[in-house]
Amino acid sequence: MTNPTLTTDPGTGLVTVEGMRVLPEWIDYNGHMNVAFYVLAFDRALEAIMESYGIGESYVQTGAGTTFVLENHVNYVGEVLEGAPLRITFQLLDHDAKRFHYFLRMYHAEEGFLSATAEQLTMHVDLSTRRSAPMPPDVQDRFAALAAAQAGLARPEEAGRPMGIRRAA
Repeated sequence: MTNPTLTTDPGTGLVTVEGMRVLPEWIDYNGHMNVAFYVLAFDRALEAIMESYGIGESYVQTGAGTTFVLENHVNYVGEVLEGAPLRITFQLLDHDAKRFHYFLRMYHAEEGFLSATAEQLTMHVDLSTRRSAPMPPDVQDRFAALAAAQAGLARPEEAGRPMGIRRAA
């Protein structure tokens, strides 16, 4: 797999990860990407984003800390097939010293349709104690700057949506 590329829109602050494709081993017996691999694709995009914000794999290798996803809500909107190029966007919804809440959207990079969304809550962890701990101040500053840059973005309608069967009134 190629390394994903990351860009940030200077007007909206929206972070975009591109350069991933649906791999043959991600296809299930229905002929489309299996649900588990949507989560993997979101995770690979998140790894690129966390690296760029100073708390990715190279940070973990220092032994200082890491991040753990605490909650993940995925919505499957449109199927993607083998070889489809993916584009994933990252919108920061909230953050504090230890956590960040964000919304990811996966698009077919060529056809432009929305394929899936993921809303996640992630926590920073001190590796020596395996307990939550504040992120380094420079990382907190980067997230604060991203939140300010994205302040004009509308909150996704799907964010915080409860799960259940919708019935007509």
